Order: sequence, then structure tokens, then C-alpha cells
Amino acid sequence: MSTQEKNIKISTINEVQENKQDKEKNIQEEQKQIQEEQKQTQQQEKQQTKPTKEVLKIENVSKKYQAPNGEIEALKKIDFTLKEGEFLSIIGPSGCGKSTILSIIAGLESKDNGEIKIDGKIGYMLQKDSLLEWRTIYSNIMFGLEVQKNRTKENEEYAIQLLKKYNLYDFKDKYPNQLSGGMRQRAALIRTLAIKPKILLLDEAFSALDYQTRIMVTKDIYDILKNEHISALIVTHDISEAISMSDRIVILSNRPAQVKDIMEIEFEMENRDPINCRESPKFSEYFDAVWKGLNIYE
Repeated sequence: MSTQEKNIKISTINEVQENKQDKEKNIQEEQKQIQEEQKQTQQQEKQQTKPTKEVLKIENVSKKYQAPNGEIEALKKIDFTLKEGEFLSIIGPSGCGKSTILSIIAGLESKDNGEIKIDGKIGYMLQKDSLLEWRTIYSNIMFGLEVQKNRTKENEEYAIQLLKKYNLYDFKDKYPNQLSGGMRQRAALIRTLAIKPKILLLDEAFSALDYQTRIMVTKDIYDILKNEHISALIVTHDISEAISMSDRIVILSNRPAQVKDIMEIEFEMENRDPINCRESPKFSEYFDAVWKGLNIYE
């Protein structure tokens, strides 16, 4: 083969390789463009399905206590909303009045000023599960309906469906001391769900559990509330818990509590739950932002 023929052959090979590389580059660019378009479409769909209806509105709510050494201002002009299907956390320094807000919403305490608008029935879960030790799990779950004088056949059937759906039916004849901490908390939730609330208030509802159980229970309760389309307002001291469960976080100041910030939490993932949120690269960014927002030493 002559030198000229060799050069022509090499040139042809190089040209083929360049064409191949150009094609691969074009394919990669097309795939990238498709992915970007899919991402934009998903974001647009999410924006369209994002809850907008307000089920709870807190406007200019203030509260003062009378104490032996004078008047104590607990809350000062608190304003925020809870949207349908939303998880909203309230976080702030210890003693700033977080639980007082829930008590006022639930009607357990009075407010001095402001207005509260509620669209739907409210359920309330406290720090302890408050199950009655002398009652079976089934009887405990019926307790809320009995208090409301609403233990109908229809509501009993609904409670049984909840027990079956969330894997407690086989334990319905057991007593609370025969269940684990996580199962007790799930039973307490089903007792609350049996009254068919539209809004659930959770006041440090997981703090009595050990760390591992707590994480698993937050996932259980998150999934259950999402399945049942219930809006949740959560008071917690745990920043990680607030971030992993919430769509938004209300950050309060030291007493008298005021709303310093309302932070949007968006992980942009399918099948979001409190466990996979903790594994997201964005989790630590949100943690730092909330910690900075709290600024408890100010």
C-alpha cells in the first residue's frame, strides 16, 4: 500500500471516528435536553397539584399570662396558614410558646387577640400516647368515638378498616402494655383517625420514643396521614424531624414568640418520606438554614 493510500485510509478512519463522536455528543445533548424538559414538566405538574386551599388560618394571635411576679407575654401577633394536605412544623427555642399555639387552636386555652379560622374537625396527639391500660387496643380506639357520642356501626367499621390497613388488627384484643412503643403510637393515631379529623395537631408526639423507633414511627405516621389526606401541624424541638416531615417550617423567636420566618422545604423526589429525606444532599443545607434561622443565642 502506497503512502498516499495509507494517508487516505487514516483520514477516512479519523473522519468516521469524528462522526461517531459527534453523533454520541448529539445523543448525549438530546438526552440531557429530554431530562431537563421532563424535570420542568414534573415541577410544573407539582406546582399545579400543590395544595392551595387553607384549612387553618392564624391571624394576629397574641397571648399573655398572669404570673405572681407580673404579666408574661407568651405570643405576639402570630400569623401563618395550614393548607389542605400539607405538613407544617412549628419550631423554636424551648419555652417560646409552641405548644400554647396548639392548645389555643384546639380550644384548650383562650387567646387575648387575633382570629383563628378552622375548616374541618381537629384531632390532637400529645407527647404521650395516653392509651388506657385497662382497655384493649380496640376498646381504646373506640374511646374517642364514645367521648363524642358517635360510636355508630359505620364508625366502628371504619375503625376496623384502619386497624387492618395499618397492621394492628391482629393486636386489637391485646392491652397497651403488650405492645411496643411504636405500635402504641400507631394505635393512638388510629384512635384519633377514627373520629375522622381533617386537621391533626401533633405536640412532640414522638419525643418519648427512642431514636431508632422514633424515625420508623415518623415514617409510619407520615405515610398514614398522606394516605388519609389529613393536614398536619407539628410542634417539635427536633430540627431533623421538622425538615424530614414538613412541606414548610414556621420558625419562632424567643418569648414572646413571633414568626421569624416560614421556610419552604422541597426535596424534589418521588415517594418522599422522612427516611429518604434524611439521605438527600439538600437535608444538611436545610438543617443549617433552620439552625441559623433559630439563632437561639440572640
